[in-house]
This record gives sequence, C-alpha cells and structure tokens, in this order.
Amino acid sequence: MLELEGLVRHFGEVVALDGLSFAVAPGELCGFLGPNGAGKTTAMRCAVGVSAPDAGTVRWDGRPVDLDVRRRTGYMPEERGLYPRMRVHEQLVYLARLHGMSSADAGASATRWIDRLGLGDRRDAAVEELSLGNQQRVQLAAALVHDPQLLVLDEPFSGLDPIAVGVMSDVLRERADAGVAVVFSSHQLDLVEDLCRTVAVVSAGRVVLRGGVAALKRQGDRRLRLEVDGGTAWVERLPDGVEVGAQRQDAISLALRADIDPGEIIDLARTSGRLLGVRLEEPRLSELFRDAVDGADVTPRLQPDEVPS
Repeated sequence: MLELEGLVRHFGEVVALDGLSFAVAPGELCGFLGPNGAGKTTAMRCAVGVSAPDAGTVRWDGRPVDLDVRRRTGYMPEERGLYPRMRVHEQLVYLARLHGMSSADAGASATRWIDRLGLGDRRDAAVEELSLGNQQRVQLAAALVHDPQLLVLDEPFSGLDPIAVGVMSDVLRERADAGVAVVFSSHQLDLVEDLCRTVAVVSAGRVVLRGGVAALKRQGDRRLRLEVDGGTAWVERLPDGVEVGAQRQDAISLALRADIDPGEIIDLARTSGRLLGVRLEEPRLSELFRDAVDGADVTPRLQPDEVPS
C-alpha cells in the first residue's frame, strides 16, 4: 500500500502541500483530482521520491520509499521525460534495464508494450518524430515496461484521441485487476467517474474529499427532475433539505439532501396535476468535486476510505 501521511511542502512563501494524507491499496485504481495549483503534481513527485517533503512521510508497504521501492514504481510525469532522439524500442529497453531487468526480459517487455499500445509501426522511430499522442503512449510504456507494483501517472490522458483514451483506460484497469496500485491525476472528471473505484480530491494542498466513487455519490445531493401538468406552484411547499434548481414551464429540477425521501416530493408534486415525467439521478463526480473544493476553506469534507477488497 502507498501511504502519504501529513505531507508538507513549501516553495518559498507558497504552501504547495499542507498536511496532505491519503493511501492507495494494491488493486485500487484511484483518481487524484484537484484544481490547477492544488498540489497534485507536488504530491505525486513526493510519492515516487523525485521530491522530498518538508514534513510528513511516504511509505510503500510500511517502509520508506528507497531505491528498491522506486525500482518497482512506474512514474509518468506530466511533462514528458523521454530522450527525444532515442528510438522507441531502444529507449524502453534502456529504461527497463535501469529498473533491474535483464537484457532479454527488457527486450521482450518493450516489444509487448509497444504492441499493446499500438506503436508497432513506430518501434524504430525516434521519439521526437512521433505525434504528441504517440509520445504519450511511449511515456506510458516507459512507466509499465519494468512491470511495476505501483503506478503514479500525472495527467496520462492529456492530448490523447478517443481511441488512445480507450486503450489507456483498458491498460489501467488491467493493471489494477492484476494487483497493481494505480493513482493518476486528471481534469477529465467524467472519465475518472467511469474508470475509477476511488478518488481523492485535493484543494490548497489538503485532501478535502476521499472515498469510493459509488459511496460518495450515494451520500451526495441527488437530482430529482419532475414535469407536472399543472405548473410548479407546489414547490412553495417543499420541505427543508430540497433546493430548487432550473425551472422551465412545467418542468423543474430539485437537489435533494441524502435524508430526503424522493417519494414524498413526488406525492407533493402530484397534488398540482398529472405527472408527465420523473427522473432521479445521483450527483455527478463533477458536482461532488465542486462542492468539496468550494467548501474546503470552511469545512473540509472528508469521507472514510473505501478500499477494494
């Protein structure tokens, strides 16, 4: 398990990390989210030993991140860390050898990941000759080629076309299913919602929301969308815990607190006329994200971890 506990990091007067803590278990696929400047990249650099925190600890399986742990870690930085003039296969073999693989195993693994990521026809091309999307695929192959137990990926989906997004998503699921601990940052919240079982949202260097995606959505405000043949005057009798959203003629959107019974609201709407449409929706991850970040300076929202068994 990767554990980040109480991380603090300053850059001059700027506080990049302010007691950041969370953990990622083997087999867990965790989305690491936050607005620009929230501290995501700094935290990830500390997690893989590229940067040292001013305070706090980083542990893998209960031990500090040393050279042996780093050899079993795959790291993909947001800014590409490849040698632009080296050929793709040659570079992956070189990087695998740096992580302790034999020459034969490194060559076989490089070939396997080149084929898996759709780069077979670019095997002998220099990295600088590739499109940005294909460079991103090579960067992912570089993080995977030594068969790591921990994957830390900073914006891995940036600049990818839909086909490449699908391939990378499948690869991350496969790695998690194989028992690898996977954490990646992204601003594509709908993608994270579909792909990840758990998320950690960071704001101003602190984790303000953490847990399983399904559990967090169940605990958030639901959306009840109603259309009633008879107008919306009935909303004046709504109980506390219901927030009125968009209205259009006979249609209305309501935000329901978790303890509100939607059946009671539907019965209330029926008193005004015939129901033409009813739809109850859980909140989107983007809504939970906004609520957590907007409220972080006053009352940080922390949820218990939900770690896959």
